[in-house]
Amino acid sequence: MTPPSTPVTIHATCVAIGACGVLLTGPSGAGKSDLAMRLIDRGAVLVSDDYTVLTRDGGMLIAAAPSTIAGRMEVRGIGIVARPARATVQVALAVVLSSEDERMPEPHDVMLHGIAVPQVVIDPRWPSAPIKVEWALAERSRAVEAGSHEAAGRDAAGEDTGMRE
Repeated sequence: MTPPSTPVTIHATCVAIGACGVLLTGPSGAGKSDLAMRLIDRGAVLVSDDYTVLTRDGGMLIAAAPSTIAGRMEVRGIGIVARPARATVQVALAVVLSSEDERMPEPHDVMLHGIAVPQVVIDPRWPSAPIKVEWALAERSRAVEAGSHEAAGRDAAGEDTGMRE
């Protein structure tokens, strides 16, 4: 078993939606904390705000908060707020906060600490932004599940296709 990699810290906010970590990336003032608050209001759990520590553990990318800011969030107009937080989560999706230029973008990944992570671009100003994040994560999960069915010679409904890798 390979030991975890040396941690790297990136400028990103991270929330856990179920067992899946979602990294929210973008420049200062892009709306990372605001979108994280809206996701938390919908049931997500804070992992880290503004800075996220990434560690590669085998083929998994693990996110955590730097110890100095764990369980805290900067809320513009209020200040630093203590929030319940999850210590670590496996990263499943990276969200770039920017204007949405493409209506039907092709799926793509971003390399983070040597791991390919599915990435989407979402405009955080729209009221639908948290829903888009949740749906993008659900689509990624469906694609992973469909891939595992395909590798096992089954379709997405679990029916035997008669094909094996």
